[in-house]
Amino acid sequence: MLLRLPTTLTEALECVAEGAVPVGGATLVWAEWQRDGFPAQAVSLRSLPQANVLGRETVGAAVVLHRIDERVPDVLRLAAQQVGTGAVRRTATVGGNLVGSALRCLLPAALVLDARAMVLAPEGAYETDLGTLVAKHPMLLGLRWTEPTASGYRKFAGEAGGPPPAVVATAVHTSEAGPPRLRIAVRAGYQVHSESVICDGGAEQVADALVRTPIGDLLPQPVLAAVREEVADVLRRANAN
Repeated sequence: MLLRLPTTLTEALECVAEGAVPVGGATLVWAEWQRDGFPAQAVSLRSLPQANVLGRETVGAAVVLHRIDERVPDVLRLAAQQVGTGAVRRTATVGGNLVGSALRCLLPAALVLDARAMVLAPEGAYETDLGTLVAKHPMLLGLRWTEPTASGYRKFAGEAGGPPPAVVATAVHTSEAGPPRLRIAVRAGYQVHSESVICDGGAEQVADALVRTPIGDLLPQPVLAAVREEVADVLRRANAN
């Protein structure tokens, strides 16, 4: 197998056009390749500057999870800190988690940030939504979002050998065009559900509005109780800013 390490966007696009398979941090694909056979060529973006950015409103696909710190919103930082073990976080990448993993531990955080994905295709780099990213698995270059006023993340305890633990991610976004909006994403099993509501009234009223959306019929009662707690917490911190 030929492993290609592009250092420019032009070189990365050439890799895509020639069918190189993304390797991410190799925490997931390596075992699959050992079982099913190695591709003729693979590509890692770890040497591409555009895939290594990290800031308040952007993160590159090649950023390993243990690098994600206070430079990004709380929801993304906390999500990254709770992926696997320390050894996994030192090798797993943002791109590998979002595109190559069935769990997609960072997806709820990305959804509440209302993030957009920059991806690479043979015809060039372009921006797309997270739904397209998850459905079509293009090569991810990075994520961009607008910094929220406040955000939060809660992960339930999981059972060994059981389904993935539930996750509740929240973020409050302000806009000059209207009142603040609360975004929420919940992972229940392997499914991630997301909704948003206008922050009209207190925490209880906002939580009631969320429960009246389709998400209220999809979640078990313990998770709905956690949703109410997380809504109250993120609104409290948003109002304090």
